[in-house]
Amino acid sequence: MKEHNIVKGENVLVLGAGQLGAAVLDALIPAVTARQGSVCVMVSPGSFDTQGNLLSAAHQQLADLGATFIPVDVATSTVDVLKISFAAFDTVINCMGFVAGAGTQLKITRAVLEAGVRRYFPWQFGVNYDVVGKESGQPVWDEQYDVRTLLREQRATEWVIVSTGMFTSFLFEPAFDVVNLSQKTIHALGGWDTQVTVTSPADIGRLTTAIYLQQPRIVNEVVFVAGETTSYGQLAETVERVTGQTFAKHVLTLPALLEELRNQPDDLMLRYRAAFARGDGMWWPMSETWNAKNSLPTQDIASWLKTAR
Repeated sequence: MKEHNIVKGENVLVLGAGQLGAAVLDALIPAVTARQGSVCVMVSPGSFDTQGNLLSAAHQQLADLGATFIPVDVATSTVDVLKISFAAFDTVINCMGFVAGAGTQLKITRAVLEAGVRRYFPWQFGVNYDVVGKESGQPVWDEQYDVRTLLREQRATEWVIVSTGMFTSFLFEPAFDVVNLSQKTIHALGGWDTQVTVTSPADIGRLTTAIYLQQPRIVNEVVFVAGETTSYGQLAETVERVTGQTFAKHVLTLPALLEELRNQPDDLMLRYRAAFARGDGMWWPMSETWNAKNSLPTQDIASWLKTAR
């Protein structure tokens, strides 16, 4: 086996330690350190107190596991500044998401490429942006498509995209208004037969680490994973069965959502509802997922709901 295929003694940088970053780090830190490698985590300067101590107990737990935390303001940093920070690492795993604002994902990707990082896992933990394409109604998704284009136009840096669908927890986010447990309402996006793929952050963390470690090494591929693929009709049945309660059920059609979006173009959650109502690119069969093909169990919606309640 070629030396560059062996994941051993690598310096790995993880961008962000929020919900997804923490889940990735939980699995990644012991795996990398067991292979004589190191894990560094880039977080905002506001994550530290004036003495340089981590403010978050969750961050400190990850530091106790063996991760080193460094303060960098990614949102305000230029490509030239970021590439200096990235150059020392063999692999960069981007868990930073959209919180840093529009254009950030392209900026990070350009910095990774200019730094000559060997391998990059971009923030693509979501839907199938190749199918969605541009003009999705969700501007940050258009940027995700541009990130893929940028990566495919070069050959120096290997890339791995992990497509996860929606985070399972997002289905139950009150502001998203698909399943509202407190109001006992369920809204189907597009229709009851519209499908959606979901994966829990904990599973994404485990599976991303396993994909990082897989031999032969995965190179320049989109890898599809899932906790469950379901229709909104099946989702309603699952929620009522697990909770033992009856929910009020309504359909939010795509034309109605697009009309609403024309009147409220800056409503972020409305953008997400309209995008997911399209259906195409939002789901893939469980049988075709990397975890199913490798016999790796994942948490379905019913299991997640029982644990969350």
